[in-house]
Amino acid sequence: MSTELQYHTLTGQSAWQDLLRLLKEEAVSDLRGKPTLRMQNGRGYWYDRYRQGDQIVDRYIGEDNPDLRQRLERHDALRAKAKDRSRETTRLIRLLRSEGYLTPDLATGQILTAMSRAGVFRLGGTVVGTQAFRHYEGVLGVRISADAAAQTDDIDIASFERLSLALADHVDPALADVFGSLDFEPLPAVEKNKVWRWRQTRRQTLVEFLTPSFSADEGLRDLSALGVSAQSLHFLNYLIAEPLTVPLLYRDGALIQIPRPERYAIHKLIVSERRKHGETAQKARKDRAQAAFLTRVLALEDPYALGDALGAAREKGPAWCAALDAALVKMPETARLIADLG
Repeated sequence: MSTELQYHTLTGQSAWQDLLRLLKEEAVSDLRGKPTLRMQNGRGYWYDRYRQGDQIVDRYIGEDNPDLRQRLERHDALRAKAKDRSRETTRLIRLLRSEGYLTPDLATGQILTAMSRAGVFRLGGTVVGTQAFRHYEGVLGVRISADAAAQTDDIDIASFERLSLALADHVDPALADVFGSLDFEPLPAVEKNKVWRWRQTRRQTLVEFLTPSFSADEGLRDLSALGVSAQSLHFLNYLIAEPLTVPLLYRDGALIQIPRPERYAIHKLIVSERRKHGETAQKARKDRAQAAFLTRVLALEDPYALGDALGAAREKGPAWCAALDAALVKMPETARLIADLG
């Protein structure tokens, strides 16, 4: 029988929202030029356009939405409050720690912050796996159970290959330099000149880059905006569509992206069926624990989002339906909650 869900206090939930707002304000406070809107395939994308020497530079800011437009209109005023904002974000993170929110270890905090500063998440990178799951505490306001929130030394970053090409921007500094400064070394890949994994020499922290596969094979692809290669995987396109921006609870904070919780839950059900033996069987159990936890929360807090995510997955075809159904056979309580969605 499931234990009762435990929610964070209103103080903690308000602090998390305030931190997110302040970090988003910080992201547009250091514009060097004029915000410029570009339209592509019916969608708008904002760039910071400025002159650097004899060149015009377009630095990607983000996809057009009312919230971003409002912050861009106030970027001069936001710049003037930068010092006060940094002090306040540090205070809020201390408060969230005291409230019992999950926070990253030193190695994870350092590398995610460095990647955020370099522009990885601004340019479409999305944290996936357990490092993303731990951030659903803030998104949903609920304490994550210890069995589902086990710490991991792995950091997985996923991005769309096509988006990486379309943005016409790149990380700065280069990720090879970022990783080198934190004692990460590239791991050899089967294909020459393709680096998609880095391991920290003084710890066991492993960073891997992933991208959706839209073909039969799951080979390596290039993410031009990030300057790295990535392992392509099936089912990943569903997971990282329309990601959420959330605060990283480390030092004075940074912005990262994670998948939507309803898509994460359904995706974990599917991929749990791809893991069969040994270590992968242990990962499958963790997949199911995380999916079960999020399903319980979402069935109460946002059943419509969960139902829409389930429907979108089933529309992908028989392979998706078969994997979902096979996972749910092993999870009767989760199956009941999903059946109740109608």
